[in-house]
Amino acid sequence: MVDRHSLHDKLHDVQHHIQQAIFGNEELIEQFLTGILAGGHILLEGMPGLGKTQLVRAFSSLCSLDQSRIQFTPDLMPLDITGANVLSQNSEGGGTSFEFHPGPIFTNLLLADEINRASPKTQSALLEAMQERHVTVLGTTRPLPLPFAVLATQNPVELEGTYPLPEAQLDRFLFKLTVPNPSQSVLKRIITELDNGQLPSFDPILSQEEFLLAMQEASRCELSDPVADYIARLVAATHRSEDNPAADGIAYGASPRAAIALASSTRSRAFLQGRDTVGFEDVDALAEAVLSHRLILDYASRLEGLTPAQAVQAIVESTPTLQRSAPESVMERLAGTGEEDA
Repeated sequence: MVDRHSLHDKLHDVQHHIQQAIFGNEELIEQFLTGILAGGHILLEGMPGLGKTQLVRAFSSLCSLDQSRIQFTPDLMPLDITGANVLSQNSEGGGTSFEFHPGPIFTNLLLADEINRASPKTQSALLEAMQERHVTVLGTTRPLPLPFAVLATQNPVELEGTYPLPEAQLDRFLFKLTVPNPSQSVLKRIITELDNGQLPSFDPILSQEEFLLAMQEASRCELSDPVADYIARLVAATHRSEDNPAADGIAYGASPRAAIALASSTRSRAFLQGRDTVGFEDVDALAEAVLSHRLILDYASRLEGLTPAQAVQAIVESTPTLQRSAPESVMERLAGTGEEDA
């Protein structure tokens, strides 16, 4: 019989150990664990040197998960990711035959470093793996190990020589998380407590089987009908229509996959916090991470400086947890000119 409390306590220990090595990012670490526990892929955006790679390595060690890293570059090819059939000499009887050599994608955690530096053709090699959890090479389909997650990084400033991720690929990321710059006090801790900035070695806390069980237990957290209705109305509020002024400024809203992502990730957040039931606060806490990279703003809104994160925040504030009066528009909310909520 699965001991939910034991799994929760071990996940809490994992979170605590990571916080002792990755300083000052408690909320980021919690959201990172939430996304992996929900079985999702995560896009980490931030400047180089902020510990994105270290976060992945620490998590993989603590949860007994295999991890591999690919440095995405313009000359990277799809077969460099998926693997390829290689002509090999037979050990018995002579002759040659093709033998499949698996690529680095056959792992639990795939760190796709600077993913937007590879061409669209190479990025497309991840689409099947991210959605179906298997890879097809020359007509043969091979399953990926479980759990499997793509953890991609990108630099938000240096855009020369990069290829923006297509919307179909962005939609496959459960979360987009922004890695903030450390404060002065955090910088001092990094200097004084880490040996040349290197992470300490970690002993595993969870086995791979226990982590899979934790994922199953998290998925069993109850999502009540009022919370499910709130998620549906929140995602629907990202689409512009005559009777939905809240979406003013948004050209294209979130897909049904966003509603599925919110439902699964809120269950994981509730489980991490030791609850069996999802609350409205879980939805509000994860709405930006789930929705911001799925929205496309119109030209006028971008010209006025509106960001997808601000649009999501305004929609959350304008969408009541219980059905009532229509919300005001995003631009009115940000400008502070809208009417007060009913």
